[in-house]
Amino acid sequence: MAPNGNGTPLIKLESIKKVFYTDEVETHALIDVHFAIAKGEYVAISGPSGCGKTTLLSILGLLDTPSGGEYDLAGESVARLTPVDRARVRNRQIGFIFQAFNLIGDLTVAENVELPLTYREMAASERKDRVAKALERVQMSHRAKHFPAQLSGGQQQRVAVARAVAGDPAILLADEPTGNLDSKNGEAVMELLRELNQNGSTICMVTHDARYAQHADRTVELFDGRVVEAAAV
Repeated sequence: MAPNGNGTPLIKLESIKKVFYTDEVETHALIDVHFAIAKGEYVAISGPSGCGKTTLLSILGLLDTPSGGEYDLAGESVARLTPVDRARVRNRQIGFIFQAFNLIGDLTVAENVELPLTYREMAASERKDRVAKALERVQMSHRAKHFPAQLSGGQQQRVAVARAVAGDPAILLADEPTGNLDSKNGEAVMELLRELNQNGSTICMVTHDARYAQHADRTVELFDGRVVEAAAV
């Protein structure tokens, strides 16, 4: 897919490197990674365990910083952001969907979805409206007052997706979103992500499963920290 209308990709990585240092040993997790994601695109990052997929997603989500290279998000160099700005961008422009759901057990479904919005100094009425719309999108409105322990794994992941989309982020980052689900619920979550993409959401998903990568428009294949293939599905 081509970049968005102004010619600027939503995400652009150039020569990204990530090195971890432990006990005088250098581990090169990412090596000279280049690729771009256009607004509205659905990209899968795939590859075997330990190839650098989650490290790359952490950098894309501003949870980690590269050891070298350039990362531009919505035309802005991430390297120039202060820690406060990084936190603001994470909260407002990036939605996270995790393998382990990461729901808070003593909060209701609605409260879990609302939580990230409380850091935006948003009016309570607007928060409630966004929560209601997000739960409706994932067909979980009827569970708004339930707690995570009262839900199945598939339902918990739907709530996690609602939490991610409630803030209307520029991009959704999904880290093995089907990893804790059986095949039926996994396919249901994949279909939900595809529907979100068809409605305009930009999605970058990490998966080791080729079946789920096929749901994306394009797959970026990693091996030993390098991009070895980037092709349309």
